[in-house]
Amino acid sequence: MDFELTKHALDMLKERNISEEWVWQTLDNPDRKNVGVDNNIHYLKSITEYDGRMLHVIVSPHVSPKKVITIFFDRKAGRQK
Repeated sequence: MDFELTKHALDMLKERNISEEWVWQTLDNPDRKNVGVDNNIHYLKSITEYDGRMLHVIVSPHVSPKKVITIFFDRKAGRQK
């Protein structure tokens, strides 16, 4: 994959106790993917190991490699079990 984690994204992994493997799973096989009003690509995936909560990964596709801007569990996206 042609993605790079920004310093902020790496900091969020540590701060929010998110596995980097979950990020790559989300980018490889998202449950949902859309272009936001910010023109960034938003990837969402239910993480079974985290009670089905939706991981939200935001990527800037306008640079090479694409930059993972931020990562968080999205409470508004709901859960899937």
